[in-house]
This record gives sequence, C-alpha cells and structure tokens, in this order.
Amino acid sequence: MIAQELPWYTGEDTGMEPGELHKAGLKATSARLRILEILREEQEHHLSAEDIYRRLLDAGDEVGLATVYRVLTQFEAAGLVARHNFATGHSVFELDSGCHHDHMVCMETGQVVEFLSDEIERLQREVAAAHGYELVDHSLVLYVRPRKDS
Repeated sequence: MIAQELPWYTGEDTGMEPGELHKAGLKATSARLRILEILREEQEHHLSAEDIYRRLLDAGDEVGLATVYRVLTQFEAAGLVARHNFATGHSVFELDSGCHHDHMVCMETGQVVEFLSDEIERLQREVAAAHGYELVDHSLVLYVRPRKDS
C-alpha cells in the first residue's frame, strides 16, 4: 500500500490529561481544561481558534477569543498541540499525538486528510542522503481536488 489514511479518532485515550498541563508547566485552569477537552473530542478534525471559540460559546462557556488564542499558543509551546498553516489562510490545531503523519488538503472543501506512506518516507530519506544530508524532520502537505472520474 502506497499510503494509508489514518483514522485518528478511535476513542482511545491520548494521554492528554489535566496532569499533562502541570507537566508542561501550565496551571489546569477551566479555560485550558475546556480547550483541551474540545481538542480531544475533535481529534478527527483540525480546528482553528475560531472553531474552538464557537464550540465554547455553543456550550455556554464564557471564554474570550483572545483567551483561546493565548491558550493554544501556550499549548503549542508546551508541545501539547501542533499548529498547521494550510492554504486556508489561518492556523489550525490538533493534539500532538507524537506520531508522524502527513496531510492532504482538499482545495474545494478544505477537508484535511491525514495519511502515512512508508514509501514517501523512504524516498525523502533517500533524497536527503543523495544530497549528502540526513533527514531530521519534515512537513508534507499535498493540496488536492477531487478527481473528475470518481
């Protein structure tokens, strides 16, 4: 198989508990806990700060948009979330699972598909080595649109 889609949301515990906030040097405030909860509930989606803010408002939580941005920045600095800047023009966030994966972004719908391809990973290492380098890290985003024949 060249690439496989990764169904991240399996209902399994990601290990992201309030104790993780303390380990990251962050207090377990109600805003941080609620944002962490939303990110856990929406593991199959990449959420913008505005998406999280809307979910908080819908749930009746009184958390400002500036607080959401600040908490997400703190989570990113602590390694709890990963920030992505796809072609949508704004940042989206996902819990940092510690598992490497790449992304495809549909240019028509904005849908983000996470995938892993051993073949792509191997080729990237080979390309780096052919140029005298060792691959340390990478980020791959494929911008796609639905095929007309499907």
